[in-house]
Amino acid sequence: MRLLTLLRALVVVPLAVSTALCVAGSAAAASNDTGTATASGNGGATYRIDIHDFAFSPKELTVPAGARIVWTNRDDEPHTVISAGGAFKPSQALDTDDSFATVLDKPGTYAYFCGIHPMMVGKIVVH
Repeated sequence: MRLLTLLRALVVVPLAVSTALCVAGSAAAASNDTGTATASGNGGATYRIDIHDFAFSPKELTVPAGARIVWTNRDDEPHTVISAGGAFKPSQALDTDDSFATVLDKPGTYAYFCGIHPMMVGKIVVH
């Protein structure tokens, strides 16, 4: 539990550095998977992104406005989900099988990263 508390304290990464890392990583992303969608209680679909082998899968996701995005950590190491532009509230440190969710209502491109491992980046395009 002490390790988790320490990791939560280390999540703070300067936004300018994190944004630069995220943009560089997003530009390198070549895949555009659509993820798995299921019905959601808020009227929109739920899309799932797994965190596995220190990567977000899918790395890039295209969804309609109002989609609910759920990230689930499948690694043995903790990870976080942080919006590069502050578009959504950051997650706490996610232990194995923990999940974090947000709803993206506005069209745009949402870059995000892991605050513990900033080389882990992803992108969601909302149309």
